[in-house]
Amino acid sequence: MQKFILGRKNQITIISAILIIIGFASELLFHQEQLAMYALALASVLGAAPIAIQAYQALRVKVVSIDVLVTLAVAGAFLIKNFEESAIVTFLFLFGAYLEQRTLQKTRSAIKELTEMAPESALKLSESGEFEEVAVDDVDVGDTLLVKTGAKVPVDGTVLSGEGHINEASITGEAVPVGKRKGSQVFAGTILENGTLQVVADRVGEDTTFGRIIELVEEAQDSKSEAERFIDRFSKYYTPAVLVLSTLVWIFSQDIELAITILVLGCPGALVIGVPVSNVAGIGNGARHGVLLKGSEVIHDFSRVDTVVFDKTGTLTVGNPEVADIESYVPDVQKTLGYLSSVERESDHPLAKAIVKHLGAVDTYTVQKTDVVAGGGIVAEVDGHTVAVGNVGLMEQQGVVFSEKARSDIKRFEAMGNSLVLTAVDGELHILMGIRDQIREGVKSHLHKLKKLGVKHLVVLSGDNQGTVDLVSKQLGLTEAHGHMLPQDKAAFIKKLQAQGRTVAFVGDGVNDSPSLALAHIGIAMGSGTDVAIETSDVVLMNSDFSRLPHALGLAKATARNMRQNIAIAVGVVLVLLASVFFSEWMNMSIGMLVHEASILVVILNGMRLLRYRS
Repeated sequence: MQKFILGRKNQITIISAILIIIGFASELLFHQEQLAMYALALASVLGAAPIAIQAYQALRVKVVSIDVLVTLAVAGAFLIKNFEESAIVTFLFLFGAYLEQRTLQKTRSAIKELTEMAPESALKLSESGEFEEVAVDDVDVGDTLLVKTGAKVPVDGTVLSGEGHINEASITGEAVPVGKRKGSQVFAGTILENGTLQVVADRVGEDTTFGRIIELVEEAQDSKSEAERFIDRFSKYYTPAVLVLSTLVWIFSQDIELAITILVLGCPGALVIGVPVSNVAGIGNGARHGVLLKGSEVIHDFSRVDTVVFDKTGTLTVGNPEVADIESYVPDVQKTLGYLSSVERESDHPLAKAIVKHLGAVDTYTVQKTDVVAGGGIVAEVDGHTVAVGNVGLMEQQGVVFSEKARSDIKRFEAMGNSLVLTAVDGELHILMGIRDQIREGVKSHLHKLKKLGVKHLVVLSGDNQGTVDLVSKQLGLTEAHGHMLPQDKAAFIKKLQAQGRTVAFVGDGVNDSPSLALAHIGIAMGSGTDVAIETSDVVLMNSDFSRLPHALGLAKATARNMRQNIAIAVGVVLVLLASVFFSEWMNMSIGMLVHEASILVVILNGMRLLRYRS
């Protein structure tokens, strides 16, 4: 029975409205007071039924909810035969709940749109050589898929053949189509606007970028901020307090109507709904614009950030460096180049990829053992030799002795803004490489936007040499720049900044960034970074779009500000109403409930403004 009634709340609301109209029309137009009384009494009973059930369900779990206050108020009004008040109060409460539900659905529409964008089928290359339509769940890594004009890309993958333009708005928030050809990366959930592509699947299902977006956004919605937890605690004590106040007023004044009115006026409806609607709208806006905010607590902390610390490679720079300079220190380096290529093929680091690309088709050897030195490089056993590939610190750790020429070359390469990769075989330096990366387009202007949003300190920490780091810092106008930083050094620096009272955000993309991402107040990962970095972070910039960072910070500040506005509106309305009941003649239950429902709509509409926010 309870389920039946609650499932028909909207129909009950409509019937109550009709009965109220009949009641007032009977009295005012036809002077049928008896009919009016019956209509309003019936409207009261019908309207109170779902409210009373919700109150009962709340009391069963020892929660004194708003429904309890309204139920008691309506019951009191009914007992004193004030059917007009009881009918109007129940109708307004139910109608307010209906509008609240509808508007909340709208705030969640951005997130609902995401789930609806998820591809359901794919054209998969079968053993017969034909493309057959299959469910997207039946696609495995390594499968070849055909994507036609107008179709959704079903997986994260690499283009094997064909050309076309893809709308990546579901990933990046930008609707401008991106050209794709052989070797280009494509993402699940994006739409091929023209052309035909054959794609090999690299990531499928929940592992795709799009799948990860949906998962993270859903998790974010379920989380609660400190503000929400405070309101939960506040409501837990506030609602019984209103009940006690109403009882005391009745005891001392013997005015049952006044006591009932206080029950209605004390309902904190707008307070309960105001913060969640701001959070949902803020998270929804972020999801539509390529920014994943992992929960409402993240929004609160992010809005207070005054220091942003950046990794360099893959964050401030494109992460697609190229070998610019090379020096050798042995007569025949061909075999060493083979060793170097063999070792670097084992790594996903941008510098490693640059070296492999530069060396091309050289002889390679089996790598027997690999030891990754965090922030240093790789030490491997290749063809019976110990091969060390990495920075100067790794070479010193391995006991490699530098000649005067090598030291001079290192200084010269650093001064030119190169990242250094040295190769030593059996403790002897063979090769020095200088690798340069390009600063991301528009980074300087985006950093300027961060300053305008209140960020006072912009810092770069890198495992790269100090010369290269200083050059990047100078070009971008950063506050501080520190090179030769191991992961533990970065983490220690973050702790130092926090000890100074700064609220720190760290932006990175690699496994070595994970400790700093976890330690900072806000960890921000580039979407093309490692899974570890993304999982450790609080904010993800999808598709590694640096321009999303100012939008993310601005959105967090706007959302936090919106929360405070909604709390102020809700508390202000309750205080005004309670003051009015004691110090004015015009306040009654109906007016109070009308004002309450209006305040709920105001905070919801205020929260929905965040859906339109643009930096």
